[in-house]
Amino acid sequence: MSGYRYGEYHDGPDPLAPPYDVRAALDEMGDAILSGSNPADSLRDLLRRGLPGAPDRRGLDELLREVHKRRRELRERGNLDGTLERARALLDKAIGQERAELFPDPSDEARLRETELDSVPADTASAVRQLGSYEWRSPAARRTFEELRDLLRREVLDSQFRGMRDALANPDPESMERVRQMMSDLNDMLDRDARGQHTQDDFNKFMEKHGEFFPENPRDLEELVDILARRAAATQRMLASMTPEQRAELQGLIDQTLEQAGLGEQMSRLGESLYARRPDLPWDTPERMNGEEPLGMGDAVSALEELADLDQLEAALRQDYPGARLDDVDESAIRRALGRSAVDDLETLKQIERELEQQGYLRRQRGKLELTPKAVRRLGETALRRVFDSLDAGRRGDHDQRDAGAAGELTGSSRPWRFGDEQPIDVVRTLVNGVRRGDGGASGEGRVALSVDDFEVAETERRTAAAVCLLVDLSYSMALRGTWAPAKQTALALQALVASKFPGDAVQIIGFSNYARVLQAEELAGLEWDMVQGTNLHHALLIAGRHLDRHPDFEPVVLVVTDGEPTAHLMRNGRYWFEWPPSRETLELTLAEVDKMTRRRATINVFMLATDERLKDFVDEVARRNGGRVFSPSADRLGEYVVSDFLRARRTR
Repeated sequence: MSGYRYGEYHDGPDPLAPPYDVRAALDEMGDAILSGSNPADSLRDLLRRGLPGAPDRRGLDELLREVHKRRRELRERGNLDGTLERARALLDKAIGQERAELFPDPSDEARLRETELDSVPADTASAVRQLGSYEWRSPAARRTFEELRDLLRREVLDSQFRGMRDALANPDPESMERVRQMMSDLNDMLDRDARGQHTQDDFNKFMEKHGEFFPENPRDLEELVDILARRAAATQRMLASMTPEQRAELQGLIDQTLEQAGLGEQMSRLGESLYARRPDLPWDTPERMNGEEPLGMGDAVSALEELADLDQLEAALRQDYPGARLDDVDESAIRRALGRSAVDDLETLKQIERELEQQGYLRRQRGKLELTPKAVRRLGETALRRVFDSLDAGRRGDHDQRDAGAAGELTGSSRPWRFGDEQPIDVVRTLVNGVRRGDGGASGEGRVALSVDDFEVAETERRTAAAVCLLVDLSYSMALRGTWAPAKQTALALQALVASKFPGDAVQIIGFSNYARVLQAEELAGLEWDMVQGTNLHHALLIAGRHLDRHPDFEPVVLVVTDGEPTAHLMRNGRYWFEWPPSRETLELTLAEVDKMTRRRATINVFMLATDERLKDFVDEVARRNGGRVFSPSADRLGEYVVSDFLRARRTR
């Protein structure tokens, strides 16, 4: 044990940490969905904010802020003409050293050389080309000019191959020959791949031979092409970002340097191949660099390459395009730009997105993200839990009719099983009966043999079934008053309550605006208000009446949630009629349906979400005719009122 040492784990997220509870993520999404957002937008908003219960993990917005910060740092790092400035300085230094050597010499040859130096073009590339054949008299000037050539050779090649600058720190003919051989082998490999003749073994042999030039250590040809293409595109962006004069001058130096190194043709072949394979990269998009420090070509290209990565990374992290998914975000780009911790944060967000689908809460239909029935049930359970959290324990009702039956709470007693019984088996008493039967009750192996007579079932309280109708106003005024989301949460909570605590009840949720319609639980969560005129309570009561008539032996429960008086009714031809203020016919037909509910012994309780005088007068008339009650809850307490009233009604029946 003395050979083991324990410490904090640094290579990514804690592998022993408990998995994130995706149900909490769904609950966070549910608030937005019930307020009118669609599942795709609510998921994107959740991922942007970050995950509840995981404060140490950054969301997409925080990662985007890091991307913007890094972009500012790069743009303020320096300017792009550092190589040009340094080349000009070395050229001026060499010419100055040569003039200092010639000045003391009174010969005509010295004057001719001075005249030749005077005729050197102002353009750096042309000057370097012209002085390439000049016989330097000053040893110091000759060394300075060679330093200039070495600088250009290193910078030009480093702008194409990251790390080439170090490989050519002390260039010699052998080093340049290795570069030429690498370029030739690279182009041949790309040509074979274009013909479909390339293999992974070919790539492995290439890396064994030339791996020193590729510190990124790519795993295959595709990865190598991506590395080289991004750098080549950044070189073109650097040229595009310069003034026309600077661009022409630097391009001339590049062409001249490659030609002198014997790489002009090979580099041209490589550039064409890379562009053909990655035309999607920003090859000619200019970029502004406003720093004061002059950057060499290699450093400038690296900065522009990273800026291009950041641009693509920002677009992926925004997730604001059709069909956007976190799998679109390039993990390697995140790692290059923001480090390993950002990769871990992104992986956590990706895991939530995947788990929501894999665990059956979300599904994609034709590229559209939708809630599953399982997710809707979860939202209903969450809404119900929030309602119960606001209720006193003593207000939670239950059924009080007792009898032997299949549904309800266990009474603690049991009876012999009879054919057709659906009550749960009392396992303990059944096994005891088998043992008590005597010699045949237990085998020699210690197992109990059971007969039909041994089985007993647990008795339960019988629960009176109810036919529940919840009528929810879908008119646009519900959205304007901010009551739409609480109304949907209330409907889901009631649905969850009936499904979990009163499974024998028959619940129907009816939405009404200009027309009324039955709402399924699956569509309720993503339902939006209707941009139409009309509050057709008349049609909603007609549908509710048919539901009650289909369950004549059930106790009727009718709940109405609305913020306005009836302004529409259903005509004989099946069309709706809208009029505001409400017509006499609309009110009479609606109240006639109220009277029918009264004859069905169905009490109508109305939850009034506005205080308009006409609405108050109407609901008071409903209460007078029907005997129901009128509630005026605030929007945030609507669920509490509805659930409490439902439980009270079920308890007293």
